[in-house]
Amino acid sequence: MTLQPNAAFPGFRAGQHLGVTVDINGRRHTRCYSPANAEGQRLIELTVGLHDGGLVSTYLHRYAHPGMVVGLTGGSGDFVLPAVRPRRILMISGGSGITPVMSMLRTLQAEHYDGEITFAHYARTRSEACYHDELTAMPDVRVLHGFTRSAQAGDLRGHFGADHLQTAMSDPDVVYVCGPPGLVAAVREQRPDAISEAFVAPVSTSPADPSGGRVTFRGSNVSVVDDGRPLLEQAEAAGLAPASGCRMGICKTCTCRKTVGTVQNLITGAISDANDERIQICVSVPVGDVELSL
Repeated sequence: MTLQPNAAFPGFRAGQHLGVTVDINGRRHTRCYSPANAEGQRLIELTVGLHDGGLVSTYLHRYAHPGMVVGLTGGSGDFVLPAVRPRRILMISGGSGITPVMSMLRTLQAEHYDGEITFAHYARTRSEACYHDELTAMPDVRVLHGFTRSAQAGDLRGHFGADHLQTAMSDPDVVYVCGPPGLVAAVREQRPDAISEAFVAPVSTSPADPSGGRVTFRGSNVSVVDDGRPLLEQAEAAGLAPASGCRMGICKTCTCRKTVGTVQNLITGAISDANDERIQICVSVPVGDVELSL
């Protein structure tokens, strides 16, 4: 999908994500997507994957058309290239995690970067390997493909490990990895200093028994009994429409003020009982009574 921002668009840095807002049945919904184009270009290239149950992705696949107007925020996130480019760069991605890495690669190509780059991309099959032909033809970039669910041989066999790191680049100055949590964890096990971004929320489990506490949304005169789901989902089920984006604890669009009560972060497991603190409601569940200022 290609977008043409208006003059108010503040731009982005290669590797960052943007908030895209669409109206669906009278309600605004925002999701985060990483541009695949080089930074500084007039048009924005988004690769929107179609996911089961994905409200916004399904809507865009069905109804996006030339002339359609969407909301667009500037770039967010620190998964970016440093101002002083390293001389030896290893980039690793899996699945849809390729999009921010493509933006980095295309940016470096546009700058005529003369350092050493190796890019390793993992997909389930050859047919699911996005940008395969462009990457193969990209000058001065060593590209390695791994197909994790295919009998077809790739450059890398199986899943990422120490042997793949040695094959790709034994001593890079910097490592970037973006993709599923399993891939990110495997890379960081070998290179704890890797700059990472997970494109899928880590698997987390809500408390087995909801607290049964009262969740009050101040300013709306709405309160509900905790059912164990993240606060964002409980607010939406109550008919409210708080701002949200990635819904996985990355973009921080849903951050709001918890005035009273205790919550648990589903990603880290941390319990927080401080009053008047800002929390991400997409990954926070109540522990007893909670009041939120939306």
